[in-house]
Amino acid sequence: MDATLLLHALILGIVEGLTEFLPVSSTGHLILAGDLLGFNDERGKLFEIVIQSGAILAVCWEYRAKLIAVIGGLPREPAAQRFVLNLFIAFLPLAILGLLFGKAIKASLFNPVAVAAAFIVGAFVILWAEKREHTIRIDSVDDLTPADAFKLGLAQACALIPGTSRSGATIIGGLLFGLSRKAATEFSFFLAIPTLLAATAYQLYKERHLLAFDDLGMWAVGFVASFVSAFLCVRWLLRFISTHDFTVFAWYRIVFGIVVLATWQFGLVDWTNP
Repeated sequence: MDATLLLHALILGIVEGLTEFLPVSSTGHLILAGDLLGFNDERGKLFEIVIQSGAILAVCWEYRAKLIAVIGGLPREPAAQRFVLNLFIAFLPLAILGLLFGKAIKASLFNPVAVAAAFIVGAFVILWAEKREHTIRIDSVDDLTPADAFKLGLAQACALIPGTSRSGATIIGGLLFGLSRKAATEFSFFLAIPTLLAATAYQLYKERHLLAFDDLGMWAVGFVASFVSAFLCVRWLLRFISTHDFTVFAWYRIVFGIVVLATWQFGLVDWTNP
């Protein structure tokens, strides 16, 4: 296996794990990183989707007690049944809209300049949301109703636009709909499980002709890097939100987006359409 390719897999795995659950857009970062590394062909795009499974496993491990309790209680416990129903309802908008418009979105918006613009626009949405007075009516994910779940699912669907951030859209949507920071953040974690699993399975099936045994080392490096970095990031974020809001991520998005647009405008980086 080419050492350079393994290094690229390591870098992209770390980028995926660190950005998947923060409101900064993992897809946007992977598009930009893949473009810089020259790993932005169809094989690279498939790799970026599949290494999400490492981030999913990190969430499953962090919340293993909760997930085991839900699975064990499904046959008889209304709370477990409601929890699974809410995840299913919240998953549907992105799944349906993605199937309908995903191809068109990828064709027109999966490029560094569009991603940078979405970074900046999303940042102002976060700043606006944080300036509003928060009225908390839901303090736990177990208190969500199906209507709440559907609204959060609509918020998550905004992440079809690369650079928006799936977790950011869900979390900020949660704050606007009356969830506490902890409840909104945790629900975005749980919602990532069916969302990213479905995306990974769909892409693996659709692009199965790109799978090769020789790429096994690359997949393994990316998966492990994604798992470790996502696990550390999830634990850090839960501690962070106990005493901070999301304003710092908004300013990061603005700076990052401006840097990308400036380097493109002045020709300092040869950004291409991945």
